[in-house]
Amino acid sequence: MQQVADRQAERRAREVQANREELVERIARTTQQDGEVQPLPGVHFFRLSATRGLVHGVNRPAFCVIAQGSKELFLGDRHYRYDPYHYLLVTVDLPGVSRVLEASPTQPYLSLRLDLSPALVGAVMAESGYVTPSHTARVGAVDVSLLDGELLDAVVRLVRLTDAPATEVQALMPLIVREIVYRLLVGDQGARLCHLAGVGGSISHIARAVECIRRNFDQPLRIDQLAREAGMSVSGFHHYFKAVTGMTPLQFQKQLRLQEARRLMVGENLPAIDAAYRVGYQDASHFNREYKRLFGAPPVRDVQRLRNSMA
Repeated sequence: MQQVADRQAERRAREVQANREELVERIARTTQQDGEVQPLPGVHFFRLSATRGLVHGVNRPAFCVIAQGSKELFLGDRHYRYDPYHYLLVTVDLPGVSRVLEASPTQPYLSLRLDLSPALVGAVMAESGYVTPSHTARVGAVDVSLLDGELLDAVVRLVRLTDAPATEVQALMPLIVREIVYRLLVGDQGARLCHLAGVGGSISHIARAVECIRRNFDQPLRIDQLAREAGMSVSGFHHYFKAVTGMTPLQFQKQLRLQEARRLMVGENLPAIDAAYRVGYQDASHFNREYKRLFGAPPVRDVQRLRNSMA
C-alpha cells in the first residue's frame, strides 16, 4: 500500500511540475515584450525583463499567480511576498506599493491576474451552497496562500484557452473560472472572498465604506458619517477598517489622493498646485510634504524622474 501511495505522490509531483513549466511557456509565448496583455476577457498576463523600483497603484479585486519570478506588495504596515508556489488574493480596491524582486532577460518575471467580480463570487457561493464562515469581519482583504496542484491545474487549463477557437473560449472559460473561484472558496482564503461578495456582517459595511471613500476621495473625509452608515461606533469603524485594508481611513484616502495627483501631473501635464487642488488639498505645502513622504521626492522632481524613465 505504501509503495502505491508513493508512486501516486511521485506521479502527482511530476504533473504539478509539468503544469508549472507549461504555465511559464504559454505566458512567455503570449507576452513577447515587456508589459501587459489581455488575451482573454478579465485575464491579464505580465512580463518584465528586469527588476524595478517601487510601483504605486490601486490593487483591484483579483486572483494573482506568478509563473516565474517573485513579487512583494506593501499595504499600509503589511507586507506580502509571493512566487510560483503561492498566489495572491485581493478582494477590495486598495492603494498600495509593489515591486518585482526577480526578473532578467533570460528568466523574465511572468504572471497572471484574473479579475474577480461580486456577481461571479456570489453566484458560485450560491451554486455550491457555500456557508459563510463566522469570522469574516476580521479577515484582511489581501493575503498569500499556497498554490496547490488542483488550483494550478485549473489555472493552466484557463491559460490554454489563449490558443483555443472563440467558440471553445465562450463555452469553457466560464466553467474554468467558476472552478477557480470554487477552489478559492473551499481553500485557505474562502472567508476572504466573502468581502467581494458583500456578505459576512460587518465586512459588507466596510466594503461599502471603501467604495465610498474611493469614489469621493477628493472630498473631506467624514468618519462619523461612514461609521453611522456602517452601524458602528467611530472607534469600532476604525478597528474594522484597518483589519480589512491594513490602513486607517485617512491613510487610505491620502494614498488615493496622492496617486491621482501623480497621474494628473504625469498623464495630463497638470502643474503640481492644480493637481493638489483637484484631488482635495487646500494647502500646497501640506500636499508637497505628503507627496514627498509617499513617493520619496517633491512633486516636480518626481514627475521629471518618471518622464525621463518613460523616454
